[in-house]
Amino acid sequence: QVQVVESGGGLKQPGGSLRLSCQVSGFTDDYYGIGWFRQAPGKEREGVACINMSDGDTYYADSVRGRFTVSIGNAKNTAYLQMNDLKPEDTAVYYCATAWGRLRCGVHEYDYWGRGTQVTVSS
Repeated sequence: QVQVVESGGGLKQPGGSLRLSCQVSGFTDDYYGIGWFRQAPGKEREGVACINMSDGDTYYADSVRGRFTVSIGNAKNTAYLQMNDLKPEDTAVYYCATAWGRLRCGVHEYDYWGRGTQVTVSS
């Protein structure tokens, strides 16, 4: 059974940094992807940053490219989302998700989801 557990999140001032962690269990090889998604009130869930665990290929939304970095942890079933230069428009519930296969960053591609963690950027 595949499980996804994310952690991190919180309240930050504009310009601040935050790191989210996602631990995935249940896959028997590394042919899967981990994605970070977010959903703000009244908006659709959107892909933020995604990574393929087999080769480290990454995808970023235009709104976060250059500010956010997705990476694989030393424990290879873990991925991180480093968020720098946070802006108020980054405020949302952030979800980690995963699925088997070679993935891009579409919401529909991912089968297993964490519960989400709130990120609030405000002065």
